[in-house]
Amino acid sequence: GVTMQKMLIMLYVDDVDLVVKFWQDYFDAKIETVTSLPDDFKSVVLTVSPSIELGFFPKAFIAKYSPEVLGSTPSLLLFSDQFKALHAKLPTVGEIVDNNGTLTFNFADPEGNYFAVAQAE
Repeated sequence: GVTMQKMLIMLYVDDVDLVVKFWQDYFDAKIETVTSLPDDFKSVVLTVSPSIELGFFPKAFIAKYSPEVLGSTPSLLLFSDQFKALHAKLPTVGEIVDNNGTLTFNFADPEGNYFAVAQAE
């Protein structure tokens, strides 16, 4: 079978710098690469864990060059061993709920995209 070593999740946002700063501030994400795109756009890839990277691309760039991929934000569930600390420091969080024995909460980024965090076992 095929073994995947890493996953890059591509997210399309209005303000790359704003959203990148959010992930740096609250998840200690590190900038992996900054890529210059046509028309003075840029994309930024952040490392959030050894096996997961988030790539942020401007919606305006995607709308011009690849409009077929613009759609809803994916539903991401992140597992963290800093569960309670993250819940305490994120600015826009939902209640902690028990989801079939796993504690979870949701949060919004600065553009109102919602994600969820689960307590790592």
